[in-house]
Amino acid sequence: MKSKLIIILSSCFIAFMAILTIYYVLKGDSSRWQVASGGILISALPLLLLLPKIKNLFPTLLIIGYFIFIFCTVFLGSIANFYINVKWWDTSLHFYKGMLVGLAAISLYGLLVPESAKSRISKWFIFLFVLSLSVLSSVIWEIYEFIGDHTYTHTMQRGGNTDTMTDLTAGFIGALFAAVYSITLNKK
Repeated sequence: MKSKLIIILSSCFIAFMAILTIYYVLKGDSSRWQVASGGILISALPLLLLLPKIKNLFPTLLIIGYFIFIFCTVFLGSIANFYINVKWWDTSLHFYKGMLVGLAAISLYGLLVPESAKSRISKWFIFLFVLSLSVLSSVIWEIYEFIGDHTYTHTMQRGGNTDTMTDLTAGFIGALFAAVYSITLNKK
């Protein structure tokens, strides 16, 4: 079931982004066709979850959450201009990403830590792991925006330091929600 869902969602998103890429190339909109072509790549990433060694890495809801994130960032945010026209869009997605990566961290913990060791690991260690991994993703994203602005687009951090700090704060709050949730999963 999960494999079919990944194939269907990835295929639909790849096709959608490919159509948008062609449309914007023909229209001569270099910014949007490049975003859409990047959308093809990130839509294909979940197909890696079909590899035997990592087949059950993430729960189905987390995979669906990833596709919601792609749609909201790539299509609505960048192509449909929600980042420009909807004032709260960017901050909301940073919050969502903070939670999404935090939930992915919980899944990674569950997969990578042997069952025999889980009973000896403090819930506060898990809290810090989830929080740290999620906040790190926010920092890496802001570095990506900074490099992108200085080498290509000049539009990712329109608000400068205020945009960066707001994004990091929203990502941190989303991460905090996921980290608090991780405590409820481990009663130790």
